[in-house]
Amino acid sequence: MKSIEKIEDEQIDLALIKEIPLSFAKGNMLVPLRKEEGHLVAAFSDERGLLALAELSRRYGLKPLPLRADSGAVLEALNRLYGQVGSAEEVMDNITGEDLSAVATEFEKPKDLLELTEEAPIIRLLNAILQQAVKERASDIHIEPYEREMEVRLRVDGILHRVLSPPKIIQEALVSRVKIMANLDIAEKRLPQDGRIRLLLGGSDIDIRVSIVPTSFGERVVLRLLDRKQGVIGLWEVGFNATDTKRVEELLKRTSGILLVTGPTGSGKTTTLYAALNRIHTEEKNILTVEDPVEYQLKGIGQIQVNPKIGLTFASGLRSILRQDPDVIMLGEIRDFETAEVAIQASLTGHLVLSTLHTNDAPSAVTRLIDMGVEPFLVATSLTGVLAQRLVRAICPHCKESYAPSEEERRYVSSPVLYRGAGCGKCGGKGYLGRTGIFELLVVDHDIRQLITGKTDAQSIKSCAVSKGMRMLRDDGFDKAARGITTIEEVLRVTQKDYADISLQGI
Repeated sequence: MKSIEKIEDEQIDLALIKEIPLSFAKGNMLVPLRKEEGHLVAAFSDERGLLALAELSRRYGLKPLPLRADSGAVLEALNRLYGQVGSAEEVMDNITGEDLSAVATEFEKPKDLLELTEEAPIIRLLNAILQQAVKERASDIHIEPYEREMEVRLRVDGILHRVLSPPKIIQEALVSRVKIMANLDIAEKRLPQDGRIRLLLGGSDIDIRVSIVPTSFGERVVLRLLDRKQGVIGLWEVGFNATDTKRVEELLKRTSGILLVTGPTGSGKTTTLYAALNRIHTEEKNILTVEDPVEYQLKGIGQIQVNPKIGLTFASGLRSILRQDPDVIMLGEIRDFETAEVAIQASLTGHLVLSTLHTNDAPSAVTRLIDMGVEPFLVATSLTGVLAQRLVRAICPHCKESYAPSEEERRYVSSPVLYRGAGCGKCGGKGYLGRTGIFELLVVDHDIRQLITGKTDAQSIKSCAVSKGMRMLRDDGFDKAARGITTIEEVLRVTQKDYADISLQGI
């Protein structure tokens, strides 16, 4: 009997996969591959698979041709393949004419959504939307109502694109189904609601943050997806170059002070903080966090979820954990003077504090803290570094090609060759696959402290930092473009608000 190590897509007939339910295939650890010269070819891992293949072969009137594979390869193939055999649009086509207002009751217990194929129409549609979002690596799902229609859009690598336009008639049923899954009040349609959903999809443990707000044409839903199995990444994987990695590690070795990560919403600040915690976490250190929400579970680290409804805010949570003898504190965000004040006091009393702030660049974090009401001398004394960042789409490695840069592009890089994605099946024809960070690291030294104490503006602080070797966001982006990691067009797209004087024309 022949054995195989990996089950490749080229070996498989997706039409055959569609005919066999996932529950049957997964329950018997069997991957149906194809019909070939009077045989039904399938991969199996144990006796169950052999028996199931014999049964399937009789049904099709074919002879069984089994291929042995280990259980890990079988499970990986099942999760991958059954994620390819359907989309929200196909489900929409299949349920046309059914009772679209039907909404089923809440799951009794978490199930794998790929196995829920015989449920009510609305459940099947929402499951298909979630399945497609995970398959396309979407970070967010937007369900948007309009006057005579509604749209479903996915955010993939930071860019929204439409995937479905369901009929308006199913709007309330679809939103109600989301509310049921998130344990929200389905009767409340006038006030915003927030909730969470946790489910399994193709073997992935997905955590979903739900936000529902009322609009003129009905309730608008945004679902943010987080794969809990992906885990925390390292500093190198975030996108730091060797120089910035070394500087950040030096800041993380300090036993006191504040290190801030800045940028707009969705720029990867929390991911960078988790990577930093992962880098410094040891048995000898007591690390505590206050977050909203807790996105990743970190082993050996105490994590507190903010809950303003009961008075557990960033400031009150931070005051409480200071009595827990922490060495390192991670604060999800500094939003107001009270939180900033407690964070600075913690840093001055021998704690390393990591947090985020919403500013466009690193030097602006200084003026933002002062604008909150923090005294300049306290900012100068406590702040050790500020890391500004953005996320840019990375060129798809499967269709990456070189080309000679245009005159316009030579304004930004001196490299004789640049790279772009031609577009392929792996990246959905977009030329990009995944994202990486571009960074601007401001290290607060003696000269910068003097400028802060003197209430100097952000531009003067930036000029001083640049003269000492700080690379600005766009410079780091252009360097990554020259190295074939991203494109100049992408760098300009994510930094244009910060550099309004440079035109995008010709790129």
